[in-house]
Amino acid sequence: MRRACFIGGKWIPMADHAPLYSPCTGQVIAHIPQADAVAVERAIAAAEEATTPMRRMPAYQRAAILEKIAILLDERMEEAARIVALEAGKPIRTARGEIIRTVQTYRFAAEEAKRLHGETIPLDAAIGGEGRLAYTVREPLGVVGAITPFPFPFNSIAHKVGPALAAGNTVVLKPASQTPISALFLAELAEQAGLPAGALNVVTGSAEVVGHKLVTDPRVRAVTFSGSPEVGVEVRNRAGLKKVILELGANSAVIVDRDTPLDEVVLRCLFGAFAYSGQVCVSVQRIYVVTDIYDEFVRRFVEQTVALRGGDSLEEEADFSAMVHPKQTERVLAWIGEALDQGAKLACGGELMGRMLLPTVLTHVPREAKIAREEVFGPVVMINPVQSVQQAIRLVNDSRYGLQAGVYTNNLSLALESADELRVGGVIINDIPTFRVDHMPFGGVKESGLGREGVACAVEELSELKLVVVKR
Repeated sequence: MRRACFIGGKWIPMADHAPLYSPCTGQVIAHIPQADAVAVERAIAAAEEATTPMRRMPAYQRAAILEKIAILLDERMEEAARIVALEAGKPIRTARGEIIRTVQTYRFAAEEAKRLHGETIPLDAAIGGEGRLAYTVREPLGVVGAITPFPFPFNSIAHKVGPALAAGNTVVLKPASQTPISALFLAELAEQAGLPAGALNVVTGSAEVVGHKLVTDPRVRAVTFSGSPEVGVEVRNRAGLKKVILELGANSAVIVDRDTPLDEVVLRCLFGAFAYSGQVCVSVQRIYVVTDIYDEFVRRFVEQTVALRGGDSLEEEADFSAMVHPKQTERVLAWIGEALDQGAKLACGGELMGRMLLPTVLTHVPREAKIAREEVFGPVVMINPVQSVQQAIRLVNDSRYGLQAGVYTNNLSLALESADELRVGGVIINDIPTFRVDHMPFGGVKESGLGREGVACAVEELSELKLVVVKR
């Protein structure tokens, strides 16, 4: 791997490097360049200089570059998937799924580059507006700072870089410290695809050095950030007047009504809870099941959970692997212990197998437990009984988060009532909240975020409206 950052179309060596450890083995897998303040300044300056050629580039050329990135990534899919498995600890089969989605995301971005348009305004609807033509256009903001998390190192980046470039912006990208190789791999693809020098800059290093500068520098006109609510609030407070898009935390829930087919529902909830060891922003963390079918649901769910296979992330048979860092594993174990002390019941899991935390199912979890109220971001799910869907809706809403929620019911009235009453950014009927395709609007309410991703929405967020009025 190159021991350099990608700045202004060139690979710039850094004096300092930090070891990158495998989540699965704890061994060093790479040494990552650590940018200093001078390098970050150079990246922002390069991005600022590239705003003019990007702004003037025809839409079809931007679309062609993004399509070329998608083609190149598709050709190197297995290589990219192995990078994800190695640096993020994501099971290789799941990693391949992420790369397939990422290819689609860049293709969606290529399409949206050709769809930027405004509208005409009938000014003669107002007295004094006669004899004037008015129309709007969408224009790029300029330099966009993108700060991405570790769980989806390729696709999270694509949801920020793709729309930003589609709208004609330039980007300075700071990837998560655990998953920088994915970002440097993208820089290689962008270079091969013919992206102008400075349009994409990848700067690896600490949040204190790189992230702080991106958030506070006035030349950066927008910041798009995914991470914890605590850091998101800090980003918002420091950003000043620049546009901010935040995709933050969640403790997503599923409601299961009495009339649902359990075979299908259990398997989907199992996937939502334990895919990538629950380290997904819309992981299924809370399941509320009506009492009529509660015992049977729990029995089937636990039976399927204990059948999951753990292993190294590069093993084809592995359903789950180690969490991203031992400290996070320790934290989740402590939360499980706290819930048990408060009266929760352990149905399975709750212990380590080597570096891996076994998928854990808790039942009858009290509302004051962290597992019920905070984002666990680990392989833990709680399953609690409810008397009705309406009671479950109240429990789902009793949260500082509101990203997505799933509702399983064959009662159309209940489905529509749930869609009206749930205070979340997305309601998924007859599926889990983990469901996402990459062109749909995606984002939350309350402390789950600000603004929307999903390629078309993000293009709009990362552009601004200009009004033009012509008097005859």
